[in-house]
Amino acid sequence: MSGTDWHTLGELKLEALVEAMFLAAYADGEFSPVERAHFLKTAETLTDGRLATAQLAKMVADASEALEREGRQARLLSVKERLPDKGSRRVALSLAIQVTAADGVIRSSERELIFETAQVLEIDREETANLVRELSR
Repeated sequence: MSGTDWHTLGELKLEALVEAMFLAAYADGEFSPVERAHFLKTAETLTDGRLATAQLAKMVADASEALEREGRQARLLSVKERLPDKGSRRVALSLAIQVTAADGVIRSSERELIFETAQVLEIDREETANLVRELSR
């Protein structure tokens, strides 16, 4: 994951990346078993196994409650605030794409979320389209 030291990843950034993956996984209104498995595996990899299952479950519960309370746009803006640099925002978008592609199909609702996420994170459409092609093979 291009140059970021995941061992020293700050808690706010980590929460933002987990939330970006959750929002992607939930884009179609469900958190399928395949998406959940990919999500958990990726989160474990991101933290080098330091994130306990209970801690991850709490992050997902918090993200779910915040999504219901505030809506997707507000949560994406929150992710952006916690990821101040373009590199970490690109990682968040890449993770979101990987989660949506985990079941082998990127549905239109998931594609919409990917491009909405990219727009909020200030990643241009062409770069986003290239990432989708690259990561959904």
